[in-house]
Amino acid sequence: MIRFTLILLLFLVCSCKYINKEKDALPSYDAIVEKTSDTLSVLEDEALTDSTDISAISVKEFREFKVLDSKYINVNDLWNPFAKDLESFSEGTYNNLKPLILEQDILTIQKYIQNGKLSYELLVKFYLYRIRKFDRENAWSLNSVISLNPNVIVESKEKDRERRNKKTKHPIFGMPILLKDNIDAIGMPTTAGAVALKDNNVNKDAFIVAQLKDKGALILGKTNLSEWAYFFCGDCPSGYSAVGGQTFNPYGRKIIDTGGSSSGSGVAVAANFCVAAVGTETSGSILSPSSQNSIVGFKPTIGLLSRSGIVPISSTLDTPGPMTKNVMDNALLMDAMFGPDEKDNKSIDALLDNGFYYEKIVVPNLKGKRFGYFEESKQDSLFASAIEVLKKLGAEMVVLKPETLELPGFIRLLNLDMKKDLPFYLKASAHDSILVTSVEDVIEFNKSDSINRMPYGQKLFEGIVADKATNQELEAIKSKLKKNGQLFFDTPMKANNLNAILSINNYHAGFAAVAEYPAITIPMGYSSDKNAPKGLTFIGKRLNEKFLLQWAYAYEQASKMRKMPKNYN
Repeated sequence: MIRFTLILLLFLVCSCKYINKEKDALPSYDAIVEKTSDTLSVLEDEALTDSTDISAISVKEFREFKVLDSKYINVNDLWNPFAKDLESFSEGTYNNLKPLILEQDILTIQKYIQNGKLSYELLVKFYLYRIRKFDRENAWSLNSVISLNPNVIVESKEKDRERRNKKTKHPIFGMPILLKDNIDAIGMPTTAGAVALKDNNVNKDAFIVAQLKDKGALILGKTNLSEWAYFFCGDCPSGYSAVGGQTFNPYGRKIIDTGGSSSGSGVAVAANFCVAAVGTETSGSILSPSSQNSIVGFKPTIGLLSRSGIVPISSTLDTPGPMTKNVMDNALLMDAMFGPDEKDNKSIDALLDNGFYYEKIVVPNLKGKRFGYFEESKQDSLFASAIEVLKKLGAEMVVLKPETLELPGFIRLLNLDMKKDLPFYLKASAHDSILVTSVEDVIEFNKSDSINRMPYGQKLFEGIVADKATNQELEAIKSKLKKNGQLFFDTPMKANNLNAILSINNYHAGFAAVAEYPAITIPMGYSSDKNAPKGLTFIGKRLNEKFLLQWAYAYEQASKMRKMPKNYN
């Protein structure tokens, strides 16, 4: 029943290639599912036990690509809606606007719009021009954008009219936002990168999209992702989907991994294809691509942001979250999305502190704050430098040894949740023309054209179908995982009176996921060998978002580590 899962876990236990790099690190499920194909034949006949030692680092090793460009995106069709409007937008206009837009934060862009140097229409056209220039079918293509809102220029003109009539509602007003393509938005299909959902033209916005639109945000388009949010193939690279093709990292195209599963969102923000983007995380899928692409990514407390209208993996662990170039923009985007959703059974009513995300995150220093980190993390020179920056800000540092806790049934939770949660989404949100109703249906659909629909296979989907459990067993798995995840952080935090625990990239995303605790990652520099970005990650207690933003902002302003990818300036 759970044979594939056990094989997969045993591989990670036996693989010294990963374990000795960061013994205290628990990966996202991205790492848990990687590199299984080469070992399956060796392990299939071995006696297996349900090992729970999945302590491996979560940044994937780079691998060869079987597929580069999408076979399902017609570039002419993508750009036809904008042909007339972009005729008068020249290379000269684009270059003149660069200083006003590239790497600028939302509040600065809004200032330029208010003083007449810029408009929402020009802002949208700039990003469209830049996406067309860099994203597909050229020497520097990144394949990060999977679809565009055909009405976005018309909508931007309306925002300019509303601004002149003083009808702006929020700093996110008029800002072009990209959404990961597992988030429903009217006017564009929600595909999750899968051919089975290629024509899923939804007729209702996801709750968080409705929140954004209510504040006046512009939905620019959708981003590519690791197909089915990276819980599909098991053997595919980060950033690959059948619909979107292979996304590339702008800091090292075809050299550095994009991270997953919100790969396109991370790449698009890093390359300045939008003001900001929205990703989703089950375990590491915002933190991983954010750290890999030198941006700020926030995985909030589960339930703070609604999950309604988002293609699921796990109703237990899933959450959307903001992905931005800086902490202030992250706070603004978070503030524009959050709010209670009666259709989400984990929704949290946090409106009693409405607005605190961006209005109260600036702090002068970190005096009196105590942060813990696991002793092996300091072997990373960038992390060691980040620690020194925090000390200069007044923070106290405590070296920790990791709790000897395991996460039994982690993959089984994802299997069992997706088995029931995906059919619920397909029934409640998918377009009537979508014929698949379950994981089994998707598997059979892909078999009829396996080369194009599943070039890397679909082992994880097959593992979902094979896994069986009663509701009682599932609830027991959930309870044990949440307890162990919270103990992993709570024990050292209580013993040492800590405000947060520090990590690298998404190394402890699994524990934060099952604890349902928030985590934010901020650029902390670039490796000396491949110049690969890395992130400093703060993990805090439930509903500590305001404080995490404060501490991240203080570090960001003191360190100023983010740099634009040099070939995309």
